[in-house]
Amino acid sequence: MNRLWSAALAALLALGAASASMAQAPAPPPADPGPPLSGYPRSALRAPTPAELKTATYVRDVIYGHRDGMALTYDVFKPVKGANGALVVNMVSAGWRSSWAPPQERQARYQALIDKGFTVVALYHSSAPRFQVPDAVTDVRLGLRHIKLHAADYGADPKRIGVWGASAGGHLALVAGLMADDGDPAAANPLERSGNRVAAVVAYFPPTDLAILLQGRPKAGPIAFEDRLFASVSPIHNVDARDPPTLLLHGEADRGVPLAQSEKMKAALDKAGVENRLKTYPGADHDFYVKGDPAKTDAYATDAMTEMVAWFEGRLKR
Repeated sequence: MNRLWSAALAALLALGAASASMAQAPAPPPADPGPPLSGYPRSALRAPTPAELKTATYVRDVIYGHRDGMALTYDVFKPVKGANGALVVNMVSAGWRSSWAPPQERQARYQALIDKGFTVVALYHSSAPRFQVPDAVTDVRLGLRHIKLHAADYGADPKRIGVWGASAGGHLALVAGLMADDGDPAAANPLERSGNRVAAVVAYFPPTDLAILLQGRPKAGPIAFEDRLFASVSPIHNVDARDPPTLLLHGEADRGVPLAQSEKMKAALDKAGVENRLKTYPGADHDFYVKGDPAKTDAYATDAMTEMVAWFEGRLKR
């Protein structure tokens, strides 16, 4: 009996030691989920909580124009409390593909702005693969005219509008900011007679000189347009002293849109005397992605969002 008890006790002690060893073993590192969409932090790529959904109301599917018989639209997110009278337009574009989603599914991406009292507009353009970069450029410039003309309808000041986007959306944010004008009084379209100037720009890893970025690439989808049009859709060729304050955020190891695209833009803005800042992220590829280090990727994306909100707070709020 004593021998049986001793054997049982030894087995229990061995099991306890094994359990303790397992408890003390370091946890495996989290799996790398890959690049985040458009450089958003993971917390912004989830469904909004019920509490967050109560912080905004929506004006859905506002039609600002038409292309080939199809409506061009935007959605408006209006803060329920604490609206500060400023408005930020997000260029919904990745690879110049503009994918619509219901406002209640997209709200978490804008929550950091809504919480600070900003009205937010999700602006959609005619999308790849059917339409090309020049079409998107024309659309967002028209969309900004409509937004400015109707800003007061959304509780916002048309003089306090900012634009923001990532990658192709960053390119279009720079288009909206640097290719703006005061309208053409002789235009056939009444909307084209209204101005589309904005007060601030934030662009994540943006294409700025398409002749350099796209030269030699296969003509397919959104870039299947003639080389002679490169300059007309490249914001680098439209910099002047009237341009709005511009924040550029870019990964130093970006292979999709090399850092030189933002560096060249900064140099042009500096030369024109336009307020600007370029912040870079060491080791970050496109979308602020650091391969094998999801924590650093998310830290960079979170920092970028913090920088974006702060830029608009400093230049749009009264």
